[in-house]
Amino acid sequence: MGQRFLWLLWACSCCWSPGFCGKVVVWPTDASHWINVKVLLEELVHRGHEVTVLVSSVNLLIDYQDTSSPFTFEVLHVPFTQESFDALMEDFLGTWMNDLADLSFLEHLWKMEKDLEAFANTSRMICDTLFLNPQLMAKLHEAKFDVLIADPMAACGELVAEILGIPFVYSLRFFMGNAAERLCGGLPSPPSYVPASMGRMTDRMHFIERLQNFLFYLYMDYYHLKFWRENWDQYYSDILGRPTTLCETMGKAEMWLIRTYWDFEFPRPFVPNFEFVGGLHCQPAKPLPKEMEEFVQSSGEHGIVVFSLGSMVHNLTAEKSNTIARALSQIPQKVLWRYKGRKPEALGPNTRIYDWIPQNDLLGHPLAKAFITHGGTNGIYEAIYHGIPLVGMPMFADQHDNIAHMRAKGAAVELDFGTLKTQELVDALNTVINNSTYKENALRLSRIHHDQPMKPLDRAVFWIEFVMRHKGAKHLRPASHHLTWYQYHCLDVLAFLFICVAITVFVLVKCCLFCCRKRGRVTKKKKE
Repeated sequence: MGQRFLWLLWACSCCWSPGFCGKVVVWPTDASHWINVKVLLEELVHRGHEVTVLVSSVNLLIDYQDTSSPFTFEVLHVPFTQESFDALMEDFLGTWMNDLADLSFLEHLWKMEKDLEAFANTSRMICDTLFLNPQLMAKLHEAKFDVLIADPMAACGELVAEILGIPFVYSLRFFMGNAAERLCGGLPSPPSYVPASMGRMTDRMHFIERLQNFLFYLYMDYYHLKFWRENWDQYYSDILGRPTTLCETMGKAEMWLIRTYWDFEFPRPFVPNFEFVGGLHCQPAKPLPKEMEEFVQSSGEHGIVVFSLGSMVHNLTAEKSNTIARALSQIPQKVLWRYKGRKPEALGPNTRIYDWIPQNDLLGHPLAKAFITHGGTNGIYEAIYHGIPLVGMPMFADQHDNIAHMRAKGAAVELDFGTLKTQELVDALNTVINNSTYKENALRLSRIHHDQPMKPLDRAVFWIEFVMRHKGAKHLRPASHHLTWYQYHCLDVLAFLFICVAITVFVLVKCCLFCCRKRGRVTKKKKE
């Protein structure tokens, strides 16, 4: 309670200052998404705003029982158990980590669709827990919130804002291969040089790659229209009591805070209500725990390698963990490995395993030489912030795309996690550590990241407060929201011009034929 009291005391002092206090409600996505948005919410509380988080009673990382948390939690008591939810996650991760290499392309698509259907069903149960609870809905109405912060990965956030009649802001990396941003948010994305998210392309594509990129756009659009509309359009209409669609509701977002920046992204067009705030969670390194610092210092001039597969991966097969351990034992660097699974038999004396590591602080340590990562956005940006080259072993979601970006920037080597061999990992580590080009490119990205007029966290908070102050940001939304797809692409204009040209050509041809026939008759009469 002491920690909560200090937060409230700070909030009161801000309310009495020349600024203002607002009330923020949050519809978060769990796991690494929560790690990122939590930093943003803590800063909002630090500036005097009240933050209420709507959280499922069954989740991965959101600790709603933490009495020292500065947030108020409204717990949605869902009808499924933690065990069933964990089993769903284990099945999903197991497919990507262990079974993917054995699946054909069509089997992979079928498996992905089944997993997404399972997640959609789980999400609907969470939504029902809120919308079918009139007491809780009345409580939220009475709270008079100023803004809602949502992640489109968790359905229904925009629906909550619509029901409460408040503006909402998205915080995201991307959604459905940019389909939501393009189709619902109006973000221009020419497929000729803007690679589709999850397509593993760069902005410099030859013909075949542009063809692949174009087809991938079509596939993601089809998947967005088929899967998400089939699962959510009718649900949204039933809850609101009027015909609507998921995409229409998403398109009402006042701001889209994208968790990347131009140190990572390829240059592309964007619109005023999209803001790039990548790395908002990054900060200078803090001192390490004593025991960990001693181990790091024992590495001498060779330095250390930091290894983490993120918050979702807790275990590996014995074969995979030993393959990795054998590789790590062959390098002169000391290795700090975040891993909760069974200790590999091949673990070398230069490697220590921890349930948790202060990843940002280790990457910011002067002796850090390389980062072995699954390619999550949070870890990628901590590496960019501190200028550390990467060995990427992507597995699912945005990870392949993230590593592809860093590889194109010259700061990473990518390995196939499914077919990983010991010597491949050894060679990759030796490459990024001993080839100075990788370190130079990582430092170049770090300089770009730090050379901004405003820190990413400050920029994200500014736009949320902007929406709160002005009750929205409709003046920043492009007019494309009011156009149909054929109007957006000027197909009606092109059709009109085509008809005009066709009529003109038709009339000219008819005139020419008439003149030719008339001249032919005159010539014939003269001959007679």
